[in-house]
Amino acid sequence: MKLSWCIGELTVTFLCQMEQILHLYRQPYAPMRPLWCYDERPCQLIGDTLVPLAMEPGKPLRQNAEYLRNGTCCVLFAVQPHTGKCFAQVRHQRTAADYAEFMLAFHAQHCPTGGTIVLVQDNLNTHTPVSFYKVFKPEIAFEMMQKFAVHFTPKKASWLNMAEIELSILSKQCLARRIASLEQLTTEVLTWVHQRNQHPVPIRWQFTPHLARQKFKRFYPIVS
Repeated sequence: MKLSWCIGELTVTFLCQMEQILHLYRQPYAPMRPLWCYDERPCQLIGDTLVPLAMEPGKPLRQNAEYLRNGTCCVLFAVQPHTGKCFAQVRHQRTAADYAEFMLAFHAQHCPTGGTIVLVQDNLNTHTPVSFYKVFKPEIAFEMMQKFAVHFTPKKASWLNMAEIELSILSKQCLARRIASLEQLTTEVLTWVHQRNQHPVPIRWQFTPHLARQKFKRFYPIVS
């Protein structure tokens, strides 16, 4: 009975958080409260043991099967669904300090004067205002906390974060090859972001609360 109750409680919590995110995605663009979605993508730094043979007409790039693993890094990424604008950084890790410093730079560049950023993100333990207090002076940390209205996706529901859509495009267009160093990866990612921002593509989210209630009907509690 206890296990059944816990599963039921987790399901209802999931449905509640899902509908909150879906309702948020239906709202029109608000210049003083722009919606952004944030996510992170770990990357391996892969180098060649031999110089690849360059592409020729009718022949693809040819690489040796062996490679050098030069460590890992992480792409920190935010996208504004209504406009398609992006912001990214490449960092060695995704610690509380990395998250806080990313948000400081992101806020400085994209938060409207006197406005608030509505932020959708997952509930990783570093994705909280506590990270601000670990890195910045209390005055700055508190001010930063006021500049974000944060909404968390449910656990095991990363598909509800629209940043994943844009990260998938970034991965296919930019990261699906060997990149040997953090510096090279940073250059490639920021170049892609710059080009993307020159020709932004808004995200047209189609999954609504109404569709969710139909698709997940059997998970909703029966209320008499």
